[in-house]
Amino acid sequence: MVSDISCPCGSAKHYQDCCKPLHIHVDCGEHIADSPEQLMRSRYCAFVLKNFDYIIKTHHPDFLGGLTLASLQRGPHPHWLGLDVLDSREQLATSGHREGTVTFKAWYKLEGEIDAIYECSEFIHQQGRWYYTQGRQMTAKLPGRNDPCVCHSGKKFKQCCLKTL
Repeated sequence: MVSDISCPCGSAKHYQDCCKPLHIHVDCGEHIADSPEQLMRSRYCAFVLKNFDYIIKTHHPDFLGGLTLASLQRGPHPHWLGLDVLDSREQLATSGHREGTVTFKAWYKLEGEIDAIYECSEFIHQQGRWYYTQGRQMTAKLPGRNDPCVCHSGKKFKQCCLKTL
């Protein structure tokens, strides 16, 4: 059962105590992300769990650029390995809205290859909630053989995910 597992976002909390309340209450506003990082982590978790409705609802409508529920459901769907949050910032914009950025690497395996979405994501706070707007993509470098594994197993990369290639 998903609620009994550690949250995929990497928070070290159980899913039911972390991202699940955000996922199930997205429409009513009972539980909303209180920071850009929390929203980004919950969106990563939604990708892992294929909760694409949450992805659409937390994406600012002015920045969807043709992204639809149907296009997300089509795939291909990678096997998500782990999330590394590298930086998270929040500031007041000149417009008076709160804005934030989160730089992260979301590691995945697809068609026998390991790669990452390495992005500096931008967020805006409007009407009492945070929304993802857009991101600047960067190129991720695979860890070295003796570096910690991207899946956070505690093993070296060569003894874990690299071994499965």
